[in-house]
Amino acid sequence: MLFSINKNEWVGNLRNDFFAGLVSSIAILPEVVGFAIIAGVNPMVALLASATTILVISFTGGRPAMVSAAAGSMALVMATLIKNHGIEYMIAATILTGVLQLLLGYLGIQKLMKFIPKTVMFGFVNALAILIFLAQVQQLPGQSLPTYAMVITSIGLMYLLPKITRVVPPALIVIIVMTIISLFFSKYLKNIGDLGSISPLQVSISFPDIPFNLNTLTIIFPSAIALTFVGLIESLLTIPIVDSLTETSGDSKREVKAQGLANIITGILGGPAGCAMIGQAVINVKSGGRKRFSTFAAGISLLMLIFFMKNIMLQIPTAALIGIMITVSFETFEWESLSLIKTFEVTESLIMVITVGTIVYTHNLATGIFIGVLISSVVFMVKSSSISVVSVNNIFAVTGPLFFASTHTFSEHFNKIQNSQELLTIDFTQCRILDYSGTTAVQQVIKKLHDQGKSISITGLEKHNPKFNYDVQKIISELNKY
Repeated sequence: MLFSINKNEWVGNLRNDFFAGLVSSIAILPEVVGFAIIAGVNPMVALLASATTILVISFTGGRPAMVSAAAGSMALVMATLIKNHGIEYMIAATILTGVLQLLLGYLGIQKLMKFIPKTVMFGFVNALAILIFLAQVQQLPGQSLPTYAMVITSIGLMYLLPKITRVVPPALIVIIVMTIISLFFSKYLKNIGDLGSISPLQVSISFPDIPFNLNTLTIIFPSAIALTFVGLIESLLTIPIVDSLTETSGDSKREVKAQGLANIITGILGGPAGCAMIGQAVINVKSGGRKRFSTFAAGISLLMLIFFMKNIMLQIPTAALIGIMITVSFETFEWESLSLIKTFEVTESLIMVITVGTIVYTHNLATGIFIGVLISSVVFMVKSSSISVVSVNNIFAVTGPLFFASTHTFSEHFNKIQNSQELLTIDFTQCRILDYSGTTAVQQVIKKLHDQGKSISITGLEKHNPKFNYDVQKIISELNKY
């Protein structure tokens, strides 16, 4: 069921969830505002879209405490569409993205996540940590000394405060204290309002004012496909991170459908598409968020900031947020992966490094994951293509998987045999025939040996279990010809 209210998913941690939600709502601001300006979207519209997304997913999502909003990764995908065709086409693409995600949720696309290797997961998480860190550091060149001092102080407080008190999340204390301090050094410190022009917000419920025809579909469909998969990849790969931090399990299928529903509603309200935000999700959990109430509180807090406390929101110093996000980048990085490099094979470590490098270089999560999985698949096939044929007393025992990558080795062995006996037995007990190429290779060997005057006997094949070996009947049919 997509929409349900389970009491245990909401209550039991209200105070911590409330404070965590406050912190998360503020942590969302710099990324959403910054990338909205890059994409050409009114920052206030992007913030409203973030509030909508996080509230919808608070009720419908499959991973309590995971923060979703108008993420920078999605904004980058939409930037070209907005530049070439305008905001209305972005809205249409957002709605279509939601429809596609909802459909894929019912089709069970989340099952594909099991094909992403652990090394690629390490690469994904480490790349995001690096991107979060770089995004903060890139804001520092040319800043004033008070800015550097506030960043360093914020980082120090993030590590020091938990040793003093855990009643209030350290990030919330840092934001409040640094905002008060910034009022006395306003000439030397930049705040949220300095990120760009913040236009007034006009909320309306409507469908995009564009022609509903095939030409429009050809314009928005490529962007919608990209948004669909970037959003799902980031969301589905963030779930296990939150699972690990909270020692609980999320529902990936429900989360996919919730992301789709949130994007449909967000699009109808005129906002950009969103997805899970790993940095803000980590902040939420590290601040004590565990239940759905934490993200609900974040959504309500965002609405309060947008409609009733805009001036206060704009005064929050970016230096404090930079310090907080730098600590989040360190918390997000899988330091375990560095200690495991010595125990990994060279290829496994290389896959992780290539995944990290691709994501950091392209800023495209989908591309990095695709390349990482592709290389992992090639490595797996190379390792799995090892097959041996050992002959004892005219019995040829085949060991290993027989598929397109190992058929050449299999066939070569029988091409080289020197045996005067007329009856030969091929034993497949320790072999699995995995595909059409494997079956064909066996048929060809049978035919070749028969042409040499040999009689062939086959053992070890499961005739009544098609899942055990691929199309055994074809091999039997080949034998029956002779």
